[in-house]
Parts: sequence; structure tokens; C-alpha cells
Amino acid sequence: MLTKNNVIKTISTFPDNFTLDELIDKLIFMDKVERGLEQSLANNVYSEEEAKKRLSKWLK
Repeated sequence: MLTKNNVIKTISTFPDNFTLDELIDKLIFMDKVERGLEQSLANNVYSEEEAKKRLSKWLK
């Protein structure tokens, strides 16, 4: 989960002028990383073999 402090820290690293799209892209990226870390800590992950098996359908 994103925290207000993390968002504020991120915004403070942006240049003085930036687009809304740049900010939204960064926030979406941060949210995805946070969710992935939470899933990893909860051991809610796929093994490399299971991931390859699941992706094989898409990579044909």
C-alpha cells in the first residue's frame, strides 16, 4: 500500500515542472512494486517453473 510519506518523497524528486501523466505513471509503478513486495512477503508467488508454464500459452 502506498503511504502519503512515500508519495511526498517521490514527488519531491520530480523536477519543478512535470506532466500529470508522468506523476500517474510513477504512482502506478510504485503501487505495483508495493503490491509485489506484499505478495512476496505473504509467500503468494509462483515458482519459475510455474511461471514459465503459465506464460507458455502467451508466448506461442
